[in-house]
Amino acid sequence: MTQSSCPEITSDVIIALRQEGLTPNDYQEIWYRLGRAPNRVELGMFGVMWSEHCCYRSSRSLLSAFPTKSSRVLVGPGENAGVINLGLGQRLAFKIESHNHPSAIEPFQGAATGVGGILRDIFTMGARPIALLNSLHFGPLEDPANAVLMEGVVAGIAHYGNCVGVPTVGGEIAFDTSYNGNPLVNVMALGLMETSDIVPSTAVGLGSPVVYVGSTTGRDGMGGASFASAELSFASLQDRPAVQVGNPFLGKSLIEACLEVFQSKDVIIAAQDMGAAGLTCSCSEMAAKGKVGIELNLDCVPARESGMTAYEFLLSESQERMLLVVYPGREESLIERFHHWGLQAAVVGCVIPTPVVRVTHSGVVVAEIPATALTDNTPTNDHILLEQPPQELQKLWNWSEEALPCHGSDHDWSVDLLKLLDDPSIASKNWIYRQYDQQVLSNTVTPAGVADAAIVRLRPQQGEAALQNVVRGIAATVDSLDRWAFLDPERGAIATVAEAARNLSCVGAEPLAVTNNLNFSSPDTPYGYWQLAMACQGIARACKALGTPVTGGNVSLYNETRNPDGRLIPIHPTPVIGMVGLVEDLANICSSGWQTDGDEIWLLGIPPDADPQDTRLGLAGSSYLQIAHSLLAGRPPCIDLDMECSVQLALRKLIQTNLLQSAHDISDGGLAIAAAECCLTSGLGACLDLEAPEVRTDRLLFAEGGARVLVSLNPLISPQLKAVLDTSLVTKLGKVTTAANLVIRQSGRLCLSLSITSLRTVYNSAIARRILREDS
Repeated sequence: MTQSSCPEITSDVIIALRQEGLTPNDYQEIWYRLGRAPNRVELGMFGVMWSEHCCYRSSRSLLSAFPTKSSRVLVGPGENAGVINLGLGQRLAFKIESHNHPSAIEPFQGAATGVGGILRDIFTMGARPIALLNSLHFGPLEDPANAVLMEGVVAGIAHYGNCVGVPTVGGEIAFDTSYNGNPLVNVMALGLMETSDIVPSTAVGLGSPVVYVGSTTGRDGMGGASFASAELSFASLQDRPAVQVGNPFLGKSLIEACLEVFQSKDVIIAAQDMGAAGLTCSCSEMAAKGKVGIELNLDCVPARESGMTAYEFLLSESQERMLLVVYPGREESLIERFHHWGLQAAVVGCVIPTPVVRVTHSGVVVAEIPATALTDNTPTNDHILLEQPPQELQKLWNWSEEALPCHGSDHDWSVDLLKLLDDPSIASKNWIYRQYDQQVLSNTVTPAGVADAAIVRLRPQQGEAALQNVVRGIAATVDSLDRWAFLDPERGAIATVAEAARNLSCVGAEPLAVTNNLNFSSPDTPYGYWQLAMACQGIARACKALGTPVTGGNVSLYNETRNPDGRLIPIHPTPVIGMVGLVEDLANICSSGWQTDGDEIWLLGIPPDADPQDTRLGLAGSSYLQIAHSLLAGRPPCIDLDMECSVQLALRKLIQTNLLQSAHDISDGGLAIAAAECCLTSGLGACLDLEAPEVRTDRLLFAEGGARVLVSLNPLISPQLKAVLDTSLVTKLGKVTTAANLVIRQSGRLCLSLSITSLRTVYNSAIARRILREDS
């Protein structure tokens, strides 16, 4: 495309382009695709469809490296949600999405509509939503503004999920100053397919009616896709109209109505959720996939407000709306069914042979764009990938554990342990979980905080599953390691995928597939793009090694806040991994807490006395380093993916043969925190003696790394451990006791001794005390 292909771009056009988040080069491309200048409505349509949020213009080339196929995958990236085959006639739809920027401006509605949006992605496939999880990141709670944001987000998630009747069964929450003013709100949903066929999103059948169903269209959510593709600033408070307003009761009606009509034969040809970019996106994507056109009459769209313009109709992101392509002659009965559920329903257009999106308003054609011009071969942003890690990062990598003070034998490590347990990122999340209805639908097997992953019962519903004598389950987890990703995006991403798989393995589930949410700052800086590229490389590598294909996900960029002084503060790179696994028999699962007095406690994986030079384990990037020493430095440990596979496979075999009493992965805070959490979950004590006289005590207690799991078992079972795992990867640490204390020794020398009461006092109150502004 040359400049001569397009007339000179006037100042008025430049202003309009800026308002839509488009560039002069984009305008030239639009001119080329249309063969003429776009009008103001069409420019708005291109603006949302070519936004970072909708077309991944900075990340699309990176995402192509992800493995996306396996014998289980039925639907991969590109649809509303991924779908995998669970066998026995059952299929699972799942996906994760972000609602970061809206939640920063309107935390309650931003989070609530994030839940509503991801639920629509699930049931649009023909699946009944069965569970929700979330990954949340905020600035430190010591800042009242962050506490207000968190309270609003949690309340919004709870409100929508509880009202719509889908349990929130798990998740994670972390705190860091990099999230001041730019919280991360990622929501994952799971659904069990109820239709015999996956509902397509491809418009076909010339003359087929296009039916709008759900709520009315208003001015809320205007420009939401473009808003989500820009940085935040204090002036962003003016963008409140870009935040959608949700109605969970209408959302519930929409779920039931859609699933009802989806199961009817010869009614629905295609269905598409109206999410980001609203009517513009749903029309253009359905038409482009079917290589047909859609003619849309905005006069027929149910409106919430009077005097709405074509631009407002097309870009509104009002919630609880769907677009359906229906078999001719079935539209009236369909509309009656939706009216029965108290929902709007109207024929708003039809499928046409000319492959365009043609929009009329007040009898006038206000937009006519080839559907593929909006959806296919959308522009990409060219970025130069740094050949070497940035120098400021390499300087941080030069840090070593020798820089830490060497404490004498009289040092009381109890103080350090309590300090870590008091950190909100590690402490109990019960203040949050108790606001969620975890038991609605009566299928939640392991509520949040009881095990390393949530488990939801799969009630036999169809086909061969109804003939089985065992009850199966789905395990799910969401994980992130922002400190590691900040220090080394590739290693951080690998570690996140490995931890997600390890969490599933700790409950006895076989990891099956991944959905990811890539939360990053601006890719327009060399550093920012390098972080994104390295994280994608790490995810691809880990998913290939662990056999967990990526079925879809979301990319959220420009997560950074511009302070009043003009400085841009980027968030830590935060790749969030949602992973699902299959539990073949719910009779053989594990929780994280000790079970019986006298059980032996063993470590599976890298032993405590590993060589201090072993890069698979260390204090670099650890919670201990940041919390106890206020340092974020060093290069995080290197994850041994071969060992990860071996340890996880052995762990699953032990659980599936009912040989383990408990299993808990060692992650944030290292071995000492893992042991404390096992005590807190069960109320039983533990006495550990770590035979590692040459290892620094802080490294022994708090080092982090992959492929390590703390398990407990009956003493009579311990010989069988060595039959399933290399003896070098099995270490006896101690035993479970009824004495309500956690005692840890290093080669016989006492390191710490704390009552479970003292642990619980700190652990359970850390978040609530900060919200209530109580002194810690």
